[in-house]
Amino acid sequence: MQQIRRNRRLRTNEAIRSLVREQHITPNDFLVPLFVVEGKNVREEIPSMPNYYRYSLDILEKEVKELWALGLKAVLLFVKVPDHLKDNQGTEAVNPDGLMQQAIKTVKNATPDMLVMTDVALDPYSSYGHDGIVEEGYIVNDKTCGVLAKMALSHAQAGADFVAPSDMMDGRILAMRTLLEKEGFFNTGIMSYSAKYASAFYGPFRDALDSAPGFGDKKTYQMDFSNREEAIKETLMDIDEGADIVMVKPGLCYLDIVRDVRDVVDVPVAVYQVSGEYAMIKAAAEKGWLDHDAVMMEQLIAMKRAGASVIASYFAKDAVKLIG
Repeated sequence: MQQIRRNRRLRTNEAIRSLVREQHITPNDFLVPLFVVEGKNVREEIPSMPNYYRYSLDILEKEVKELWALGLKAVLLFVKVPDHLKDNQGTEAVNPDGLMQQAIKTVKNATPDMLVMTDVALDPYSSYGHDGIVEEGYIVNDKTCGVLAKMALSHAQAGADFVAPSDMMDGRILAMRTLLEKEGFFNTGIMSYSAKYASAFYGPFRDALDSAPGFGDKKTYQMDFSNREEAIKETLMDIDEGADIVMVKPGLCYLDIVRDVRDVVDVPVAVYQVSGEYAMIKAAAEKGWLDHDAVMMEQLIAMKRAGASVIASYFAKDAVKLIG
């Protein structure tokens, strides 16, 4: 039989492959997570996340200027809170002079056009290491939502463009949106961690912020990783409550969820390539078991191909330097 259609013609060489390529990674795809600590002239590597660092405010200023020069236009801020400032009420989370609030101002002063997103959850501030207020061994929902809303407002007042609630409390998006609107912050966006799973891939991140739970686990509020349809329900509820962007976390093992969400929503979809995914590539590459850059780019393209509009990734700098 004569071959009329030969699909391999479009794979003949790199010129034709690049011409018909369906997905491309650019600096505009990335949201860069940054870890902030107290002190001066601090740039300390995170042991479980090779080549990733915690920054004091003065070094943070230099880092965001470098990111901007590379074409990276959005950051997601996290803070490592000293133990003596932690309690069960998230008191430090709403301190107008707190580390997060200072970090927001530092980034905006250094790079005014940088999009600043902020983590909203109580675990960095909690003496228990949980994302909410603890009463009799249980993470209470509604009281936590009240504190989270005040936390989001304090970030907006400091200059954040978006708040990014990662806590998975029921109703927290509505609580935040209601308070932000009431106080006149109509243009402050919300990127909700809508489908955040109780994953074993978060270990290095918790090392980075010293935010591991002091008892139990987070399975009473983060999602069961066996569930698929629940992600759609959670996401649609968050959009109804006022979320502007929705996120699936983690990334690689949840690309089916990214696709499912993308197919049913009309807002941008973000995905978080989390610390464990980062650490595995770094460790395997160090052993010589895989090609670091090739695997990095393959995973990033896979996330975009699945439907992500935004990729939060510790590889952002590495990737943009590679694609040049």
